[in-house]
Amino acid sequence: MKDKVALEEHFALEETLGDSQNFVGPETWQDLRARLLDIRDMRIREMDKHGIAVMILSLNSPAIQAISDHRTAAETARRANDILAAEIAKSGGRFKGLAALPMQDPQAASLELSRCVHELGFKGALVNGYSQVGPTSEAVYYDVKPYWDFWEVVERLGVPFYLHPREPSERKAYVGHPWLIGPAYGFGSETALHALRLMGSGLFDKFPALKIILGHLGEALPFTLYRIDQRIAWSPLGYPAKKKVSEYFSENFYITTAGNFRTQSLVNSLLEVGADRILFSTDYPFEQVSEATEWFESAAISERDREKIGRTNAVKLFQLD
Repeated sequence: MKDKVALEEHFALEETLGDSQNFVGPETWQDLRARLLDIRDMRIREMDKHGIAVMILSLNSPAIQAISDHRTAAETARRANDILAAEIAKSGGRFKGLAALPMQDPQAASLELSRCVHELGFKGALVNGYSQVGPTSEAVYYDVKPYWDFWEVVERLGVPFYLHPREPSERKAYVGHPWLIGPAYGFGSETALHALRLMGSGLFDKFPALKIILGHLGEALPFTLYRIDQRIAWSPLGYPAKKKVSEYFSENFYITTAGNFRTQSLVNSLLEVGADRILFSTDYPFEQVSEATEWFESAAISERDREKIGRTNAVKLFQLD
């Protein structure tokens, strides 16, 4: 399939580069490092080779979210966004941008997102999970009320918010098993928990037009929606939201194929959320573009669904030219 759009595709600044090093072996780090810092050359060659017309780029993880000082986080986010905007301008339409945001300060995040959308032409935001705040680096999640003014801005701007993984905020259960902390399990479980907090808080009752994106075919949530709904209905512990989790997931969430190149999982996701809510992505450079595209183009789905997932859903969601 030609002219695909991919939207979980990363780059790094020198000051955020080290955040990615802990989750790969030394034998692969040099290549990964080069690909994170090289925004155009190797990336565009991969795009041309594998039929990707547009990549929507975002900063690596956790980056801004791991900077506990508010001012430093805001300054680094602004610099990252300005660098990305300059690269987009030189790309001949091949790149679009998702803003990095200093979520340690909801007002600063609102202002930076507005600047990125109105002045830089960015198509939304990508935030790497919870943010660490203050001298104790407290983990803050975005379902809490101090963030609701921020969500009002996101809804008003009409752009998607990509909730991207980072390592779990609570590490006790992982002691002795460091292999679980990263992308093998911890990234997904942490992000799914954060998404469930957003849904259960009543956020989408207040802001029903919000559009949230999850990678990796939904961080396993499509496979557990039935049980989540069933157990919430049974539980005496209370649930503040007005709708079922499965309803919010089908109305307010989109999922991508980034880093989860398995047809069985894709088919389950199609049955659960439908083809209009799934988007193609590769998770470059942490995954191989060749593996992502070869799998997607041969997956046992209809050509109509392939076209939606590969291109037209992203064109509509991000209002691409």
